[in-house]
Amino acid sequence: MTAQAKKPANQKVGAEVAQSGAKAPFPFRTAISLFLLAGNFLIAAFYFHLINI
Repeated sequence: MTAQAKKPANQKVGAEVAQSGAKAPFPFRTAISLFLLAGNFLIAAFYFHLINI
């Protein structure tokens, strides 16, 4: 017995997204990521006593 590659059941997976002109929400993800990164730096500054309250 040899293993044979099977074809996907639906070869049009994702094709409707590419043709619809829909855009991925990358600006939103980028803004959230930058917000979380800034919070991470703020917490690190407290931890290393760069900012004292």
